[in-house]
Amino acid sequence: MNTNRTLAILKPDCVRRALSGSVLQQIENAGFKVCALHMVQLSRERAEGFYAVHRERPFFNDLIDFMTSGPCIPMVLEKPNAVEAFRTLIGATDPQDADEGTIRKRFASSKAENIVHGSDSPENAHIEIAYFFGDHGSIPVDIS
Repeated sequence: MNTNRTLAILKPDCVRRALSGSVLQQIENAGFKVCALHMVQLSRERAEGFYAVHRERPFFNDLIDFMTSGPCIPMVLEKPNAVEAFRTLIGATDPQDADEGTIRKRFASSKAENIVHGSDSPENAHIEIAYFFGDHGSIPVDIS
């Protein structure tokens, strides 16, 4: 497992608000290498599969509705300690709690529409990268 890679998703609010370039610029300025990316419109089934870990949570249906509301941009990012570094860069889930200068503090409008997803562990990064770039017919990438 490569602990120097993580999955990021520029969520539908990011794409809809034409912030993808600005967010990507901040990611690259922070020293991340973009290894793969593509734009995709998630089906309900695909979104439910990705967020299955939250299925029993009260916000699950709203999350799925949001993630299927428009295109998103999954990407594989590389940098030493990528997961931790990216989580620091994006900031807290609720932009009101995020540190100044983080992506969510700068761009997110709410806790529900928070611009970007980032893997929360190296193990989940491996699984999430495979979900979007592995066996599902998307862009091939070496995830080892």
